Amino acid sequence: MKMTNLFKGVSMFLIATVIFTACTSDDDSTTIQQEEEEEETVVTELHNAFAAFNTDAVTVMLSNDGTEVFIETTGFPNHTSIYWETDNALYLDETAAGVVKTTQNTFIGGGQGEASSFTVDATPNLTGSTVSTELGTIGIAVSGSAIFNDQEGMGDLDQAAGSLDWAGAHKGPGVYHYHLEPTPITSDDDSLVGILMDGVFIYGRQCSSTGTNPTDLDASGGHTSTTEYTDGEEEYHYHIINEVYPAGNYAYEPAYVLFAGPFQGY
Repeated sequence: MKMTNLFKGVSMFLIATVIFTACTSDDDSTTIQQEEEEEETVVTELHNAFAAFNTDAVTVMLSNDGTEVFIETTGFPNHTSIYWETDNALYLDETAAGVVKTTQNTFIGGGQGEASSFTVDATPNLTGSTVSTELGTIGIAVSGSAIFNDQEGMGDLDQAAGSLDWAGAHKGPGVYHYHLEPTPITSDDDSLVGILMDGVFIYGRQCSSTGTNPTDLDASGGHTSTTEYTDGEEEYHYHIINEVYPAGNYAYEPAYVLFAGPFQGY
């Protein structure tokens, strides 16, 4: 009889322990999930840097919950280029400089898919793994045009460098896009160039915090410092890396690749 009571007592203790452990695990999981949700940064207004974007081309909206930013552009730049139609006020004849258009019938506004859009975190997540850039649009410049990496088709950029205009850009079948330092926007200075698809802003070759070319950049050309748009607060951002790209066919040497990657803000 005593052994039976003892057995029942032990059994009840084990059952209670299992139930308590299960409840505790569920509570812990719920707590962790709540903490992760609370860690998602919420902002109440757009970053000051968006004020520099060409409003004739670019539309920027903050999500209702303050966690994401939606960016849309017509893709049309607000500066001159050989890629505008000849009767456009922004057309610039660059043939004397040696620019050879991709095709004579290729011009801004004359192709499909020039408008583009993407959504980024209002505050970039810099805790994850780096992500390599791919062909196509990897960002939007303040001018309204697309940013591409240092590749063209299946080869390196040198094969297409002869078709790049004074802005370090050209137009294929799709969007007009920059591969090199966009000189209408920045030329060895600290001007804001645009935003990339990971939500991180990119600036010219100089940093406003020092007025010089930074020497502490990571593999993506990024570092953390103040900018003219952060009101004295430090923020991670990219720069065009101050290294000459050997593009022998480029008409306006020296050439500086705009961004090769990898992304840091995914």
